[in-house]
Amino acid sequence: MSAVERISSRQNPLVKRFRELARGSEEHLLLDGEHLLAEAIACALPVEVAAFSDRAVEARLASLAAVAERAGVRTITVSDSILSVMSPVQQPSGVVAIAARRPASLDEILAVAPQLVLMLSGVQDPGNAGAIVRAADGCGATGIITGEGTADPFGWKALRGAMGSTFRLPVSTPQPLASAIRRAHASRLHVLATVPRGGTSLPEADLRGPVAILLGGEGAGLPAELVSLADGSITIPMRHAVESLNVAVSAALIVYEAARQRGAHVLVR
Repeated sequence: MSAVERISSRQNPLVKRFRELARGSEEHLLLDGEHLLAEAIACALPVEVAAFSDRAVEARLASLAAVAERAGVRTITVSDSILSVMSPVQQPSGVVAIAARRPASLDEILAVAPQLVLMLSGVQDPGNAGAIVRAADGCGATGIITGEGTADPFGWKALRGAMGSTFRLPVSTPQPLASAIRRAHASRLHVLATVPRGGTSLPEADLRGPVAILLGGEGAGLPAELVSLADGSITIPMRHAVESLNVAVSAALIVYEAARQRGAHVLVR
């Protein structure tokens, strides 16, 4: 690793900028951890700056710092104490970075055939939002559309849950889901709402064609008005003592079943 810029003051404007990003940004991403930075670089996501702790560079991250430099990333080093101020987590892993935010448009998501799109309504927990993105990417979904009341999939907590999948899978910014459903219908997608009971059993649902799956948030589930706009509903069969599953678990089961129906090659890369 060549000589790089060093920041030694907590009052440095860049340190303050990292702290502000932890509260949310419409233009940039806050990446915490070596895995997210490596994935962002591998996916050609524009990374503006990466800050490494001295100890992490000496112990294990020198090669990643060199990769970041070669990719044109402004690379700086800081003490562990300053990195703890820049990182949003209690125990920083050694590097934080700022990257460009690149949400997909609704048209982009609906254009990728054969469509397997997830629409999220009221998924408030960022960890669940990130886990859904990860499962969707792993099982060959073609995009995710988030509605109002859903955690920002580009927030730092959701990004950590997605483990880099947000950089590969087209993900929208919040959209009015009623309008998104109408657009999906216009694009000849079959829209299915997930309901805790009374829907078509998941193994019996036909998920081979262009389809959009509506998933509701923790506790409340899907609003009735969105269910009424769907072409049908699906239910994950469970023992009667269990009322419902975590929304991220439900999403994973559904996209896996869709991938199974579409052929094993979907799950192999």
